[in-house]
Amino acid sequence: MAKIVSVPARAVVAYGVNPTARFLLRIGVSANAVTIAGTVGVLIGAYLGAKGHLFWGTWVVTASALTDVLDGTMARMRGSSAKFGGLLDSSMDRIADGAVFAAVVWYLVTEGNPYGGAVAALISLVGAQVISYVKARAQSLGLDADVGLAERLERLVILGVGGLLGSAGLDWGLPAALWVLAALCVVTVCQRLIHAARSEPQVPAA
Repeated sequence: MAKIVSVPARAVVAYGVNPTARFLLRIGVSANAVTIAGTVGVLIGAYLGAKGHLFWGTWVVTASALTDVLDGTMARMRGSSAKFGGLLDSSMDRIADGAVFAAVVWYLVTEGNPYGGAVAALISLVGAQVISYVKARAQSLGLDADVGLAERLERLVILGVGGLLGSAGLDWGLPAALWVLAALCVVTVCQRLIHAARSEPQVPAA
């Protein structure tokens, strides 16, 4: 299944990421340090969003989330295949996702939960965690689950659009984006489970 925005977005981002990655490596910054710094940035952006500063919170989260591309680029340029780097990156992604959705739920509850947005945010939070788990667990079992409409980049883009709409005074913008995201998360979980099932080698009948 084709991704929604991954291919064009990653191509555009890479244009600016590659020079930045080379510069950071040249001055001695490690990919792991960038991973942790990006997570701290997301936590700050999530806090701003929870306090009602949707515009600045959205931009801080977006800018910080770009480090998810930057640290991977740095690791590839350095020729590193350290397993801990991959583990750290995945762990920080889960923390960042949880913080962002928790901030959204907090904000919507304090605003009276218009259009049931907090419910959609909770569905999206659980869905995002399951999406990542299914892929990781499938890989550990020798199966393929690398498919789906709503991977992490798509989820952040949709949530970011909703945050900007909300900051522009459109109260329905953030809840609408969350409901779209919730639906896509459920679809993506199903896609990955089905694809993994089909990728399992068939044992010949006796």
